Amino acid sequence: MSTHTVTAQSCANIAFIKYWGNRDHELRIPSNGSISMNLGGLYTHTRVTFDPGLRCDELVLDGQIQAGAPLERVSAMLDRVRRLAGLAYNASVQSSNNFPMGVGIASSASAFAALSLAASRAADLALDEAGLSRLARTGSGSACRSVPGGFVEWRAGNRHEDSYAYSLAPPEHWALVDCVAIVSREHKSTGSSEGHPLAYTSPFQTARVDDAPRRLGICRQAILDRDFDALADIVELDNNLMHGVIMTSSPRILYWQPATLTVMHAVTRWRTEGLPVCYTIDAGPNVHVICRAPFASEVAERLKTLPGIEAILTATPGGPAQIINED
Repeated sequence: MSTHTVTAQSCANIAFIKYWGNRDHELRIPSNGSISMNLGGLYTHTRVTFDPGLRCDELVLDGQIQAGAPLERVSAMLDRVRRLAGLAYNASVQSSNNFPMGVGIASSASAFAALSLAASRAADLALDEAGLSRLARTGSGSACRSVPGGFVEWRAGNRHEDSYAYSLAPPEHWALVDCVAIVSREHKSTGSSEGHPLAYTSPFQTARVDDAPRRLGICRQAILDRDFDALADIVELDNNLMHGVIMTSSPRILYWQPATLTVMHAVTRWRTEGLPVCYTIDAGPNVHVICRAPFASEVAERLKTLPGIEAILTATPGGPAQIINED
């Protein structure tokens, strides 16, 4: 193999129908399917070089050399790539995000989607979109949804081969905007990877999973029909179900902060007043406020007036993971 360097970029995503809990923890086969929207402009850049001169894998994240668990997780992904490619070289990985990490904005999703693309290409593998999605899933479940573009569904499947994501509709299908209300930049104490194994300790998880096909059907049709009212109702219901499980697991996890609830109440009130807006929250305190594009400026301005809001990030539907440099 000739050594070369590949840089890939991938968007974060926001789940409309949530992933929480696994059938297979090692392969991250989810308990239920999920649907998301890629977040254009909120991305991870990852640069990978397989180098015969390296004694071990190296990871630099946002300018900081990493060791321990972060490096081990990246090396595990690189090991999968090395096995597929029949490659023995260690790798240098440099990765950076343009948004806060570990606060519920899917930084692991964009990170492992970008890593799967950059590493596989640097190892001279030619994986199709489904193959890349499966590879990304093994690093972070929701990363499989950041591989395709636009509005994306993750087919849960029962085994590695049939658990991957595909595009329901391209980014230009529906002019939605995610106004992310940042209420905290602190790294969450319990990450998603630690939370998923706790899902079935909640008495609500089985009912949540059993009802998932119905919610997926409603959400899928709402996206295809561009029906915001239907989307808003099912997105908020699904959000509340997931956080109900999280709050009632053992040990229980409470991601929400007072400002999180302030935003939820405000968004609920605004929708009753006729503003096309809804909330959803990943495993963290920050609130994704989804609205139709013509109302995004008004929504952002309203959010800025609420107590406890540190910043507003905005994103429109984003494209697929892509190579941005290869040499």
